[in-house]
Amino acid sequence: MVQQGRAAAWLRAWDSQGPHRTGTEGDHAGADWVAAEAAAMGAAVTVESFLFDRLDPGECYLEIGGARIAGVPVFDAPPTSGVVGQLGVPDGIAVAGLAPWAVYTGEYRRLREAGQHRALVIRCSGAKPGLGLLNAEQFRTAYGAPSIHIDTGPILADGQPARLVSESVRTRTEARNIVVTVKGSDPAHPPVVVMTPRSSWWQSTAERGGGLVCWLETLRALLAAPPACDVILTANSGHELGHLGLDDFCARRQGWDQPGGAVWVHYGANIGAAGGALSVVSPDEALRGAMRAALTEAGQPPDTMAPTTLVPNGETRDIHHTGGRYVTLVGTNAWFHLPDDRWPDTVDVPAITRVAAGAARMVVGLTR
Repeated sequence: MVQQGRAAAWLRAWDSQGPHRTGTEGDHAGADWVAAEAAAMGAAVTVESFLFDRLDPGECYLEIGGARIAGVPVFDAPPTSGVVGQLGVPDGIAVAGLAPWAVYTGEYRRLREAGQHRALVIRCSGAKPGLGLLNAEQFRTAYGAPSIHIDTGPILADGQPARLVSESVRTRTEARNIVVTVKGSDPAHPPVVVMTPRSSWWQSTAERGGGLVCWLETLRALLAAPPACDVILTANSGHELGHLGLDDFCARRQGWDQPGGAVWVHYGANIGAAGGALSVVSPDEALRGAMRAALTEAGQPPDTMAPTTLVPNGETRDIHHTGGRYVTLVGTNAWFHLPDDRWPDTVDVPAITRVAAGAARMVVGLTR
């Protein structure tokens, strides 16, 4: 099967598994699938499980005049059996139109912590309409007032009396990181970590699929051209819940995220999303240059090179804050965090194939 055919088959398989939220049936299906694909290449696969308290939503809605608007909890906000207040007034129920990327702004945190409202309604307001949920960056510790997401559509007028309900239960369960170690010929060299998240709110075929194709093609390339240093490939769960999987991965490998530890290659969100733009993010000139050159040689040069001063979002934000060395590929996606991010409409398979080929070539060169 040619590379483009492999990429399409992988993306179709991913899309068929259902929503990939951490610790759910779709997440476990994704873990099994990644492990099986890696094993089929001849890799030795390790499953690293971690426990957490999964949030299982119950009744969740905004009630106005006896009519209910269905909602989805904000996963790091406290639950409530009912908060009553007027919409959009002080000490009432606040309403804010927010896109999924708002979670990375200080303004979002200040809104959640303001203490001037009894509850919060987030009207999902991304590039396209729909339930574009915000990641739960503080999943372990709920904060602020009870908060829910609702769809883009409903018009909410200030001063309307309303009731907000957001019920849920916590279920102790496990999620899994899929880890493959390709041993190097000279273990004295610092290791390279190739990381991609594989959990998300929905199917998230463009959001997560391109990174998974890059990860699998990189593994294929490393098995064909064994490295000098150890390379550890990890496909992590827990992304949308404050990076639970990365935390577990790093806890087992003390110091790897510190200066002088591992070199990290992160296949982030939206690589090869239809109509999207690809960016290389790193403060390290050597890593930036090597990735740009490899992508250009593969016929898919990056659309932008992020400023070296940029603090990244996603998992490499955590590596950045601890002083680790990294390079990230990340794209834009009009369907970001939406249920409509599905095969085949939201992915550019030829672009994903070229990015994966270039990224794999870069990693192989990095391990020499």
